[in-house]
Amino acid sequence: MSVTLHTSHGEIKIEVFCEAVPKTAENFLALCAQGAYNGCLFHRNIKGFMIQTGDPTGTGKGGQSIWGKPFADEVRGTLKFNARGIVAMANSGPDTNKLSSFFADAKQSHLDTKYSIFGRVIDGADTTLDALEKVPVNEKMRPTTEIRLERVEIHANPIAERMQD
Repeated sequence: MSVTLHTSHGEIKIEVFCEAVPKTAENFLALCAQGAYNGCLFHRNIKGFMIQTGDPTGTGKGGQSIWGKPFADEVRGTLKFNARGIVAMANSGPDTNKLSSFFADAKQSHLDTKYSIFGRVIDGADTTLDALEKVPVNEKMRPTTEIRLERVEIHANPIAERMQD
C-alpha cells in the first residue's frame, strides 16, 4: 500500500504499514481519501530532526481523526525510527493521535515507542525531503516561506477494498 504526497516542493511516496498498525493506517488513508490533507501547511521544520504537516489550521493543534476524537497509540517493537523518512503520527502525549504526522529527517531512536509509526518514505527522500529540510525557519521552527501538502494520491487502499467486500 502506498500514497504519494504532492507538495509545493515535489513528491514524496510513502509505504503505509496497514497490517502492522491497522487503526493508524485506516485513519490516515480515510483522511487522505476525504481530502483532509489537501492544502495543509508543513508547519514545523526542525533540520536534522523532523518536519510536520497534516493540521488544517497550520498550528499543529487542530484537526481531528476520522472518529472525531483522539485515538490510542499503535506502538510496535518492530517499527523504529531507525532511518531517514520514517513517518509517524504527531501527538501531544500518549493516546492523543488525530491527523497530524511527521517525517523523521534522520534516525531518531529516542522516539521509539513514543509515536505510532505508520509508514516510510520509499521515493523522494533524496529530493523532496532534502528540499523541505532546507527551507529556512523562524525561531519557532516554522518555515519562513510556505510549504504546502497540495494533495495526496492513493495508489491502492486495501482497507477500503475490504470494506466493499
